[in-house]
Amino acid sequence: MTPEPAEPTPSSARANSAFGDLAERDRLLAACSQNLGTMLADRTRATPHKVAFLVPDRAPVGANQWHELTWTQTQQRAHVIAAGLIGLGLQPEDRVAIAMTTRIEWVLTDLGIACAGGATTTIYPNTNVDDVTHIVADSDSHIVVVENSAQLDKLRKATELDHVVRHIVILDDDRSLEDSDERVITFADLEEAGRRALHGDHDLVTRTVAAIAPDQLSTLIYTSGTTGRPKGVELTHRSWTYEGVAMQATGIVREDDLQYLWLPLSHVFGKCLLAVQLTSGFASAVDGRLDRIVTGLGEVRPTFMCGAPRIFEKVRSAVMTKAAPGSTVDKISRWAFAVGRDSRQYRLAGRRLPVGLKLKYALADRLVFSKLKKTMGGRIRFFMSGSAKLSEKVQAWFYSAGITVVEGYGATETSAIAFVNDPATPHFGTVGKVTPGMEVQIADDGELLLRGPVIARGYHGRSDATAASFDDEGWYHTGDMGVLDDDGYLSITDRKKDLIKTSGGKYVAPQKVEGAVTAASPLVSQVVALGENRKYVVALLTLDEAAVKTWAERHGHAGSTHADLLASPDLRATLDDQIAHANSTLERWETVKRFEVLQREFSVDDGGVTPNMKVRRNVVESQYADVIAGLYDEDPADL
Repeated sequence: MTPEPAEPTPSSARANSAFGDLAERDRLLAACSQNLGTMLADRTRATPHKVAFLVPDRAPVGANQWHELTWTQTQQRAHVIAAGLIGLGLQPEDRVAIAMTTRIEWVLTDLGIACAGGATTTIYPNTNVDDVTHIVADSDSHIVVVENSAQLDKLRKATELDHVVRHIVILDDDRSLEDSDERVITFADLEEAGRRALHGDHDLVTRTVAAIAPDQLSTLIYTSGTTGRPKGVELTHRSWTYEGVAMQATGIVREDDLQYLWLPLSHVFGKCLLAVQLTSGFASAVDGRLDRIVTGLGEVRPTFMCGAPRIFEKVRSAVMTKAAPGSTVDKISRWAFAVGRDSRQYRLAGRRLPVGLKLKYALADRLVFSKLKKTMGGRIRFFMSGSAKLSEKVQAWFYSAGITVVEGYGATETSAIAFVNDPATPHFGTVGKVTPGMEVQIADDGELLLRGPVIARGYHGRSDATAASFDDEGWYHTGDMGVLDDDGYLSITDRKKDLIKTSGGKYVAPQKVEGAVTAASPLVSQVVALGENRKYVVALLTLDEAAVKTWAERHGHAGSTHADLLASPDLRATLDDQIAHANSTLERWETVKRFEVLQREFSVDDGGVTPNMKVRRNVVESQYADVIAGLYDEDPADL
C-alpha cells in the first residue's frame, strides 16, 4: 500500500539537496541548435530525402491513403508559410494563434511561425468563445490561423477582439459566399504570397532564422485553468531545442521509428513531440481524429504512440467487456492474462521464463495477445502515457500481453517531458527518472521542484503568478507531491492543492482513489473522489456509453436505453462489486463509502473539464452540490 501522505506545510522549504548531472546539461546545451528554425534546417541537411510525415487524405469514410512528406518538403513549406507571415507584418516574438485540430497544417504553420521569428499561441479547437476571447486578447495575437468557419465564428462572436485581430487565415474555406470580412484570407492565399516573397528574396527566411536568439519566445501555451482563467506559459526556443537533445540522449526513440501522432498539438505534450522528432529524425503519421486511431494504427503500423491514460483505459475496457462472461472466448482470455500476470516478474527482471511458463505464454500470445497487437499495427515497441496519472493496474495488464506502456511526467511549465520511464526497463507506478541535465528536489512538504533549460520563463503578463511558481533560484514549484526512490524513480502522489483532509484528520490523495476505481471498473469513464472535511470519501461516476451497451448485451438488457440502464439494479450491483474491488486495494480511510452515477459525462461545454479533459474539481463540486450532500445524509454502517 502507498503510505498515507504527509500533512502538507504552508511553504516549500528545502528538504534535501538538489541532484542532477550538470556536466551532462552543459554537454547537451552545447549540442542544441540555436532555435527551432535552425533545428529544422539541421534535420533537413542530415536526412533531406527521408520521410518526415505521413499525411492521410482525410477521406470521410473507408480507408485513408497516406502520403509522404520528406524533410526537404517540410522545410520548403514551412519557409513559404514563414514568408507569408512576414508579409503580413509579423515581427519578432509577435504572437500567431492556431485554432486547429491535429493535422499536418498545424505542424507546418507552427514551424512557419518559428522560422518567421514569431511565437505560436495554441488554442484547443474545442475551446469556448469566452476562453478564446481571453487567450487571443491576453496574448495580443494579431494573426489567427483557424481550421474552418466554426473556429472563425468564435472570433466574430467576440467583438472585443476586433481591435486585436488584424489578419485571419482560414484553412478549410467553408464560408458562405456572402462573407466579406477583409481580414480573412485562405491558407492557400498565405502560401501563394509566401512563394512570391521568396521568389523576390530567396534568403528572406534564412536571414530571419539566423537572427532568432535561443531565449526568444517561441510558444505561448495557456494552462488548462482548473481554477480561474488560463495563464499563458512562455516557452522559449531553448526549451524545445533542449527537450529534443535531452530525449535523444535517453535513447528511447530512434531515427527508424514511426510515431502515430494524434495528441492535440495545442497541448504541450503534442508540441513537445515535434521538437523530439526534429532532433531524433523519426517519422510521424499525423491524424488527430479520435475515431480513427485504431484504424490509423492498422494502416500505418507505427512503432510507438503517446497518449493520455483514458486511451489505454478504453482499450482495456473494450477487451474486458467484449466476450460474454463465462463464454469460451472469455475463459481463454482470462487464462491468457493470468499467464501474462505470472510472467511479469520474470520479464521485468530480465530473467528467462521457466520452461512450462514459456510454453504457456507462447500459446497465450498466439490465441489472445497477438490479436490485440495486430489491431495496433503489429509493430508497436511501446506506448507512452502522459498528461495525467496512469493506473499501475492498466500498465500491468498491457505488459501481461507483451505491450509496454511507460509513464512520463511533465507540465506546460516544463515543456512537457521532465521525467520518463525507459520502455526497456519500465518501473510501473513511477514516472521514471528525470530527463538528462535537469535538476530535481523534493521540498519539506513533499512538493516536487525542478530546474533546468526546459523550464518556462514565466507567465505572460502575470508577474504575481510567476513569482508564486518560479523562485529566485530558478526552481519551478510544480504543485505536485512526489516521492523519489533510491534509484531516482519518481512517484507522483497527488496535486498539492487536491489533497483531501477528512474530518478525522486523515489525508487522502484523490488521484489514488480515482485510479483504483477506473482500474477496477471498465464501465467507468470519469470519477471524482470527494471528502474534504467530511467523515468519509465519496465518488461521482460517469459511465462509458459503449461499455455499458456491451454490458447490457451480455446481461440480458439488450435494447434498453442508456438512461434505463443507469437506473438498472443489475448495473448498480455490478458497480457495487467493482467499487468493492477497488476499495480492497486502498487503505481504510481512502475507501469509497458511497457513490452516485451521473446521467452524463463532464464536458468542456458545461465547464466540468478543461479543453484537455482534466476535471475542474471545484466546478463539479458546485454543479453537483445537492448530489454530494445526499451522499452524506446518513453514515454508512461500516464507518
